[in-house]
Amino acid sequence: MIIYNVTTTISESIHDQWVTWMQERHIPEVLATGKFTSARLVKVLVGNENDEITYAVQYTTDSKEKLDKYYKEDAPRLQNVAIRLFADKLFSFRTELEHISEHYSMASAQ
Repeated sequence: MIIYNVTTTISESIHDQWVTWMQERHIPEVLATGKFTSARLVKVLVGNENDEITYAVQYTTDSKEKLDKYYKEDAPRLQNVAIRLFADKLFSFRTELEHISEHYSMASAQ
């Protein structure tokens, strides 16, 4: 499994609008490309000093080929929407991760 992680720092002034847009528009549109099987939106808990808030979205896909296809066929269009809507109020960077293994606490099984 491949995880396409997009970490975004946003200005507090657009926080509510951005979160709503991500949950109702952007994430569903990325999933609708058919290249990803799921998405998880998480908030980074370590604080920023400049009235900024950081989130990460983790999209999962079953192959690097599908991710590469997303980059070619969909990413520019979808990323341009964010730039048009939020301009200089956000900064994003992307990371590709390969899922190796998963482990659970025995305490959680009780």
